[in-house]
Amino acid sequence: MKILVTGGAGFIGSHTVVSLTEAGLTPVILDNFSNSNPEVLAGLEKILGFPVIFYEGDCNDPGIYNRIFTEHEIGGVIHFAACKAVGESMERPLMYYRNNLGSLMTLLTVMEQHQIRNLIFSSSCTVYGEPDTVPVTEQTPVKEASSVYGNTKQIGEEILRDVASVMPFSIISLRYFNPVGAHPSGLIGELPTGVPNNLVPFVTQTAAGIRESFTVFGNDYPTPDGTCIRDYIHVMDLAEAHVAALSHLMKVNQEKYYDVFNVGTGTGNSVLEVVNTFDRVNNLNVPHRFGPRRSGDVIAIWGNVDKSAGVLGWKARRSLADALKDAWNWQSRLPKP
Repeated sequence: MKILVTGGAGFIGSHTVVSLTEAGLTPVILDNFSNSNPEVLAGLEKILGFPVIFYEGDCNDPGIYNRIFTEHEIGGVIHFAACKAVGESMERPLMYYRNNLGSLMTLLTVMEQHQIRNLIFSSSCTVYGEPDTVPVTEQTPVKEASSVYGNTKQIGEEILRDVASVMPFSIISLRYFNPVGAHPSGLIGELPTGVPNNLVPFVTQTAAGIRESFTVFGNDYPTPDGTCIRDYIHVMDLAEAHVAALSHLMKVNQEKYYDVFNVGTGTGNSVLEVVNTFDRVNNLNVPHRFGPRRSGDVIAIWGNVDKSAGVLGWKARRSLADALKDAWNWQSRLPKP
């Protein structure tokens, strides 16, 4: 079975391409390299032993979807393609609404035309906003989003829920927590364009001497060490969750189906815990400094993942230390700019 992976050259998408292939599925990648690099395709070929099927195009363009759905018998879609930086979303809201929601509606429209019904949506724990209690479950109230990025995921889920209530779609929204790490081969990993927006690439680039130091945004939060707390999940665990979700969709015997699942480790770690763990497992001492809080950041969030374990048969298997070792292995193999 062929699976369209939008944003398949990106961080999570590329690792999911590996997991899909290992599961006996054939991924078809669509990407415009707006936040990824063509070199990822070479890394995938080395890991898999053969070239991937790839289309370059914009996910807001119905023509590229029509071409792919005409040239391949697609059994399902995993929709990663989106702008994804919390800070940037607060500075460029129109770009985020236009890209993240426009591309989703374009995809759904063309899927309906081609009678393709299975969709996995890349959602986010940011839909919970600033939760009253942690860990959050799928029944935790969705509060006002703390960022424009989070709001695009909230609205995206609302669109999918409404569509699946009246049209023959089977849809799962996976609410990710914080993906980190890299493929253990070191051939693919997180490679942000320009200045990183996420913590771990900042840490690895500083360790590699590309940056003098990195900033921890806020050390005065009401947490044990004053820094924000997140649920950091190894990207390969996250990739495998998509395979489990697809397998579940294929078994669902409902014409109209929609559900949401948390995808995390079930454990929260502070920013400083991540930094200290990175130093310890890689025998490094990465310089950092503290700066003011960043707009849109939630104080603390991690997930209850019992539903994913019970319904999808999936749970995270790799540790934070594993993820940070793999992240440094990936960064260490990259040529310095």
